Amino acid sequence: MINKRLTVIDFFCGAGGFSEGFRQAGFNVIWAVDLWQPAVDTHNENHPETNAIKDNVIRLSMLPDEEFDKIIPDSDIIIGSPPCTAFSNSNKSGKGDKSKGIALIEAYLRIVARKKYKKNSILKYWILENVPKVESHIKKSYSAADLGLQGNFELIVKDDNSGVYNAKYYGVPSNRQRFFCGEFPLPIKVFKNDSELITLKKIITTLGIPKQKLHTQVYDPLYNFKLKGEDITDHHYVQELADFEWQTAKRLKQDKGYMGKMSLPENINKPARTIMATMSFSARESFILSNGQKFRAPTIREVASLMSFPIDYRFYGSSIGVKYKLVGNAVPPKMSYALAKAINNAEKIKNSNKYLPIKHAGKVDFVNLNLNTFHINIEKPKKISSKFKYHIPFFIFNAFRVELTNHNSDFNKLSFQWSCEIHYSQGKKAKKYAPSINSIKLEEQDINIANNFFEKIKEIKTNGNKFQRIYCKTIAAKKEENLIGPFELLALIEKFISTNFKFKKNEDKIVVLSKELNEVPRPIAIGYYLLSKAIQIMKIY
Repeated sequence: MINKRLTVIDFFCGAGGFSEGFRQAGFNVIWAVDLWQPAVDTHNENHPETNAIKDNVIRLSMLPDEEFDKIIPDSDIIIGSPPCTAFSNSNKSGKGDKSKGIALIEAYLRIVARKKYKKNSILKYWILENVPKVESHIKKSYSAADLGLQGNFELIVKDDNSGVYNAKYYGVPSNRQRFFCGEFPLPIKVFKNDSELITLKKIITTLGIPKQKLHTQVYDPLYNFKLKGEDITDHHYVQELADFEWQTAKRLKQDKGYMGKMSLPENINKPARTIMATMSFSARESFILSNGQKFRAPTIREVASLMSFPIDYRFYGSSIGVKYKLVGNAVPPKMSYALAKAINNAEKIKNSNKYLPIKHAGKVDFVNLNLNTFHINIEKPKKISSKFKYHIPFFIFNAFRVELTNHNSDFNKLSFQWSCEIHYSQGKKAKKYAPSINSIKLEEQDINIANNFFEKIKEIKTNGNKFQRIYCKTIAAKKEENLIGPFELLALIEKFISTNFKFKKNEDKIVVLSKELNEVPRPIAIGYYLLSKAIQIMKIY
């Protein structure tokens, strides 16, 4: 093995996670670029030896040769992580416009090609990182013409080592799948079996719950060093969640159609779920921890360690939301380190195994969240034009569910109509039906039991518009005024069914006299009958 430092430049550098892995492996990261100022500041402060600039990568990729080479230095390695929002499932369920995302990827490939095929090029390796879905939008190779360049070269983008990698097998304590392509040697897994993986529990226990280790030594959960508790930034504070936040998250996590159930709070005995870039705590993907009797958000330091950043790494954002985005958008340093180490091995260069502490530049003011007070969020009323579509909670049989919706309303005129539908499956198999209530032939015994429910709600008189106004009120307001809105009605029906009916696992089908829908399971027929007739009795159509 020889002692040598290969040079690296980093495009779409973000908070510097990709660069950090290469720094830890002994590489010299000489230049970086991002269009977001907090990312540039964070990179420069944690990598003072690197010249990180704020610029547009598409603009840089189109510069004339002289200016191009003057701004972008030559290097042995190019790494880059183009923004993945366009390809994310969270962007219109994965159906959003991908043209901007593709333009950013092609700009990066254009830069790689210009450096690789220039005279006396020193470029040896290059890597592109993105979400798994991007794989189907990237070609195996690009000609010069594809990238708007002169020449007759063919840039091979997908080689044998290109593919989806899960960072949890490379020392990252979170389940994060990402697509890597380019020219690079195969990284070696740190863990081969799931039983070896680093869990969320280890991170929480080692760091200590917020404020617990403020006045004691704190060991880094992943690296062999320690810091004084007061020097651990962005950790010693508590961000408690409001009841409406975790209650909404619970419903979406554990009763979201046919999607699998998710833990609330998080399962600490496994690696963490993928760390997202947004701080929403009323969503299915919300990352929620327990704070004794209450629920809380993870601290910035906790999510940073879950992404495998060392505890002396700082995130230069003026707010908690900006810091969270910096962490969530990053390439995990441990994943990057595995790639860097593979390159060292291929080049027969001695790998750096000892962690070198970060020397912060100290040129940008740092906002430390420690000891900040975060007030519990107050639920706001929904907009009067809010849409509603939800099924009887925890009531799905043979891929069927019964839904209450206001989607047939005139939202422009604020004239609201509520209706009941039977939904089957999801995706391409999804179907919905709204048969006449008279077409459902229930057993007399089931009808008699159902009629007891109608006795309980017959005094509730409302209309579509009033029902909509109740829906838009806060949970606290509805409780105080003892109001029944759509969620409350569905909950009443679920409670009545679970109390008064017993169903076998494999219920016999019951005929529904409809051309579109021939038969449904008995529980679904009962649920549809109850909800449909409740709408009639309450006169909310």
